[in-house]
Amino acid sequence: MFDFSSMFHAEGPDVVYTWTIPVFAVIIFAEMAYSHFNKEKIYETKDVATNVLFALLNYGLDIIMKGFSLFVMMFFYHHRIFDWQEGIWYWIAVFLAQDFAYYVHHYVDHHSRVFWAVHITHHNSDYFNISTGFRSPVFQPLYRYLFFSPLAFMGFHPWHILVAYSAIQIYGTFVHTQSIKSMGFLEYILVTPSHHRVHHACNIKYLDRNMGMGLIIWDKIFGTFEKEDPEVPVKYGVYPKIKSKDPATMLFYEWRRIGKDIRQPGLSFKDRIKYLFYSPGWRHDGTGKTVKQYQKEYKHKEKMKNENASLKEQTPDTDYQYSQLNQPAGDK
Repeated sequence: MFDFSSMFHAEGPDVVYTWTIPVFAVIIFAEMAYSHFNKEKIYETKDVATNVLFALLNYGLDIIMKGFSLFVMMFFYHHRIFDWQEGIWYWIAVFLAQDFAYYVHHYVDHHSRVFWAVHITHHNSDYFNISTGFRSPVFQPLYRYLFFSPLAFMGFHPWHILVAYSAIQIYGTFVHTQSIKSMGFLEYILVTPSHHRVHHACNIKYLDRNMGMGLIIWDKIFGTFEKEDPEVPVKYGVYPKIKSKDPATMLFYEWRRIGKDIRQPGLSFKDRIKYLFYSPGWRHDGTGKTVKQYQKEYKHKEKMKNENASLKEQTPDTDYQYSQLNQPAGDK
């Protein structure tokens, strides 16, 4: 029998995961059947096996780090600056604070290369289904608690923070699906499958968007929200594509690229550090492009394309063709 009160103790996250794993198993098999009978090909056996492997590795490291993580968070909790009285408003505050902390954590994962090297494993699948939600950033337990420790310092109990994190992550796993197209008015409040499809896209327009996991409001507040556009079909995975599907290659892919970059001869110590912590795509010689630079170029091209289309609509076809014929060759 499920003991609800056990959720609020040290074993809380384990209780949450234990009771939801059978539910996930049923839903994944149902989505597999849906994919098979509708010939949508959103599952691939080796990809699912990699998802499960990364989830198990992440969970194993999480167990190893659990004691140390709680020790650090408890340290901050014992030096807390606020004391909360437990009740409905306390739990609402815990979930809101945890969801915001995850947003910050996720934002850093995408904008600092050493964190992206960990997080990329969650994105480097060319498939998008509920099992993708289990494709965990394996090494994240080594530092994840650092993003949650400020919540303990604010007076939220570490056990409660981890319970909120577990519950939000479970919801976040469900939004890894192509089967649900829209959730109606909830699209304005929650992170939905549509929002998260955008997040997993490698289209330039969609990169580094929709960082939230529970609520979409953080993205709307901080300018990282992007709506799924029917005219820009989502392409999943990372760019450039990883040629090998070997789990070890996918796990250490970005680490090897970082190692190659920081071993370049003649680099200053400062540049070597920048290759670790600056945005993915940054290069010391200016030859690289970050996501922000790619998106700036993309927006400029889209603006020019729209202006040209608008000009063509306003100009009779005969006049437009005449003006094109009479342009100097270098201007065409």
